[in-house]
Amino acid sequence: MLDRRIKLRHLETVTAIARQGSLKGACAELNLTQPALSKTLKELEEILGAALMTRDRGGVRLTPEGEVFLEFAGQSLAALRRGVSGVAELREGGAEVLRVGALPSVAVRLMPRVVARFRELSPATRLVLRDGAHGALTRDLQSGALDLVIGRMGAPDSMAGVSFTQLYQEGVVCVVRSQHPLLARPVLAPQDLVDWPVLYPPEGAAIRPLVDRWCLAQGLGPFHDRIDCVSGAFGRRFLRKSDMLWFISEGVVAPEIDDGALAALPLDLGLTAGPVGLMTRPDSAASRSRQLFERALRHEAESLPTS
Repeated sequence: MLDRRIKLRHLETVTAIARQGSLKGACAELNLTQPALSKTLKELEEILGAALMTRDRGGVRLTPEGEVFLEFAGQSLAALRRGVSGVAELREGGAEVLRVGALPSVAVRLMPRVVARFRELSPATRLVLRDGAHGALTRDLQSGALDLVIGRMGAPDSMAGVSFTQLYQEGVVCVVRSQHPLLARPVLAPQDLVDWPVLYPPEGAAIRPLVDRWCLAQGLGPFHDRIDCVSGAFGRRFLRKSDMLWFISEGVVAPEIDDGALAALPLDLGLTAGPVGLMTRPDSAASRSRQLFERALRHEAESLPTS
C-alpha cells in the first residue's frame, strides 16, 4: 500500500537531483535552499527506510534503491503532467496530442515523409516533434514525456524498459566535401584516412561503438586530429569549407550526397550497419493517433533504399 506521507515534493526532489547531478543544481531548478532540499530528501529516505543517494567529490550518485525509486518517480511525474495537459487539451478543443522523438538520421531522411502521410491520415492530431541524442530521447520515452521514439537501437543499458521494433537497417558513411583530395585516388584504403582530420561520433552516440569496431577491424588507432561531434547542422556546414572526414549515419547526410554537396568515400563500412526502429514503452496503450502514426511510419520505411 502506498505510504501517504510521500508527497509530490519528494518525487520532484529526487528527479531534480538525479537530472542535475548535484544538490546545488537541483536547488536552482526547484528554486529551493539547500537545507530545504536536503530536509525533503532525508524525509523521503526515512519514509522508505533506505538511502537513495550517496555524495562524493564527483557529485551525487544513486544507490540501487535510488535507481529503482527514480524510475517510478519519473513515470509518476510524467503521468501527472500528461493528465494536466490532457485536461487543458480537452478544454481547448479535444484534439489528441502525439509526442514523437526522432534521432537525427531519422529526422532528416524519413520523418518529413512520415509526417506528411500522417497528417493525411489524422489531420486533427496535434503533433509534437523532437530530435536529439539517443540517451535523452529514450529517457523521455521511459518517463512518459514522449509517446514513441524512432532511431537506432542503443546499448542494452539505454534500452531498459523500452520495446524495439526494427524498421530497416542503416549504415555509417565516411563523407567529405565534393572536391576532397581523397576522392581523386584510384584506390582508397582505410589506412589512407589516418593523416586527415576527422569528425567522430562522441561517447554516448548510438553509432560510436559501431565506428569504434570498424576502426579496430581495420587496424586504425585513435585519430589524433579529431572533433567528437554528430551534429548534422554543424557537420554539413563545416565540411563544405574543410578537408575533414565525417563518420555519420547515412540518413543524416543522404540529401547532401544525393545533390552532390558531399560524397561518401568508397570504403566498406558494412560492419557499421545497425537496426533502426520504433521504440515504445511496452506497458503503454497505443492511442488512435499513435496507431495511425505507426502505420505511416512503416509504409514510408518500406520505401527506403536498403543500406
